[in-house]
Amino acid sequence: MSKIGKKIIEIPKGVEVKIDADSVWAKGPKGELKKTFHDSVSISVEGNNIIVKNKKTDSPDTALWGLVRSLLANMIKGVNEGFEKNLEFEGIGYKASVKGDNLELNLGYSHPIFIKAPAGIEFKVDKNVIKISGID
Repeated sequence: MSKIGKKIIEIPKGVEVKIDADSVWAKGPKGELKKTFHDSVSISVEGNNIIVKNKKTDSPDTALWGLVRSLLANMIKGVNEGFEKNLEFEGIGYKASVKGDNLELNLGYSHPIFIKAPAGIEFKVDKNVIKISGID
């Protein structure tokens, strides 16, 4: 039995969840996400809760039960609150800036390093802190 898979996911106010045959769609204030999951688990919405159940208890796919539950919980959190990571860098001459959707880093090399933001990811720079945020 999966300890994580048994936990119920609460759907916060402002978040809408729809379930198709093998995919889940979540829409919230930060955006919307759609993911397709393995058919060895059943996903259902009961009231304000999402319940993930394992279809077969003796199958090797039992390992996916907790994984699917965690991915669903992260989807709900992402569309409701979003995710943010702050990276602080230190050093003389180290600089970061955002140009369009690219992060430009000057880290002491002879050339700047450009990092293109993947879809749904946003970079912000405040002095020596790079803030990376997104919903997925």
